[in-house]
Amino acid sequence: MIRAELAFATPRKLPKASSLTGRVVVVDVAFASEASGGGFEKITKPLIDGLGSRLAAWVDHHDHALHVEYKNDPRFVLATKAEHGACPEMVTPELCARVGKVDTIVCHTDFDGLCSAAKWLREGLEPYPGADDDARAIDTRMGVPSTKAKRFDRAIRARGRDLALLGLVVRHLANGLADDSLWLDIDAAGAELDTVERATSELARGYRKIELTKPSNKRCTSIAFLDVTGKGVRYDKTMLLLLGQERASMALLLDRETLTFAAPFDSGLNFLDVLGLSGGMPTLVSVNADRLVDALTRLGVPRSEIDSLR
Repeated sequence: MIRAELAFATPRKLPKASSLTGRVVVVDVAFASEASGGGFEKITKPLIDGLGSRLAAWVDHHDHALHVEYKNDPRFVLATKAEHGACPEMVTPELCARVGKVDTIVCHTDFDGLCSAAKWLREGLEPYPGADDDARAIDTRMGVPSTKAKRFDRAIRARGRDLALLGLVVRHLANGLADDSLWLDIDAAGAELDTVERATSELARGYRKIELTKPSNKRCTSIAFLDVTGKGVRYDKTMLLLLGQERASMALLLDRETLTFAAPFDSGLNFLDVLGLSGGMPTLVSVNADRLVDALTRLGVPRSEIDSLR
């Protein structure tokens, strides 16, 4: 197993190039879109330019219009969500060998990203048999992940900002799950999700179903809408959006200044196209709440329904 420092990131919040040591690989971090408050030019490009020749590789599977700008740069291994449902399957022994030694791994803060980092540390080998499939099942919410993957996912969802926990998850994965004692802290974190899930289920009771008179996609004919602004309850956003999708073709969640759209991975709906965004995940997009009327109009929501939601 190779040794490298870890840095955790999201498309909206990247580390400064000056804070990263030596040669750097970035895994499972999407190019920022306009919805990220600054977009590619203000968020992603400064890291790319700041690292310069120290950027050893950027491996990602989220759609973005600017992927084409880097298609001739061998450091960038970029795909769409349809091509690769999760990032770990893109981290292969051949890729790791071609890139060579790296000193820092920058990864996304979900199971997909942490597993990608661990796989890089293992020079392209899965942390355990089926880990790639687990990452795909969790990231697409299609299929059933293994019990091991569920334990990791629950811990991450419970304490997604706990850098020590995220580091522990990568360590456990990178060591091939060899040390059972590491499960203690991971499972303890996951247990914290129980209370959050109960609160989430209660919030989901407030979803309102809206039928679309002129749907932009024939397979998406209704929206489950929920406004949780000011509820003052900690909830699990992924779970809440999935519960909304059980009630309608897509879920729309409003929380203060953020508007989030979610649809099943195999729905055929592309919110990037509907909302005119340059990049992100086609079936899961967050934008500023001031786009509510415009977004609902584009989706085919009747004007009378839009007015009732404002």
